[in-house]
Amino acid sequence: MSESSTDVPGLVLRTPEGRPYRFDPGALCLELLPTGGYALYAAYEVLHAPEDLVRWAGESRLPGGLSLSVSAQELARAHELRAALWNLTVDRAHGRALARPDLAVVNAVAAEPPLVPRIDPGSGSLAVAPDATGTALLSTVARDAVELFTGPYADRIRECGSDNCKLLFVDTSRPGRRRWCAMERCGNLHKVRAHRARHAPKEA
Repeated sequence: MSESSTDVPGLVLRTPEGRPYRFDPGALCLELLPTGGYALYAAYEVLHAPEDLVRWAGESRLPGGLSLSVSAQELARAHELRAALWNLTVDRAHGRALARPDLAVVNAVAAEPPLVPRIDPGSGSLAVAPDATGTALLSTVARDAVELFTGPYADRIRECGSDNCKLLFVDTSRPGRRRWCAMERCGNLHKVRAHRARHAPKEA
């Protein structure tokens, strides 16, 4: 998970060896997926308590200074939404049809009132109205997913090109050639392996 909120979009994740790297999935809804917990990734769960979802919101690409309260029921709903988003994103990345039950979850969450944006009186920057709820947070995430899956970048949803990395992202780059979750992780590893393969001694 992300460890700090900065002006640079994305989350600070860690490799199995503990090295930090920045992963930008390109959309708010996709930032929920690396919190783990679903299916084979239950061991990586980080949303154990309502305050964990509050912390995630503060580390996401949402405006800073979010005043948020989350209930246990809303945390359970976050787990449900994350599972649906994971299924939909994997299916889209691999060109499969989107499952109706997963779409129903996203649509139902998106139907709730979202976070209310406002202009911060002190800084004049984008902010979120205070005393927000977990339901409003999840609605904002689900609405972001609706926009992503129906918008111009829907065909650019991808899975990292590494054989042992399942991180999902949307390629918002102008050329549309992004292959890796992050160059500093899987991209560089690919370069190192390719270099070693080119310079490996040839068998007689």
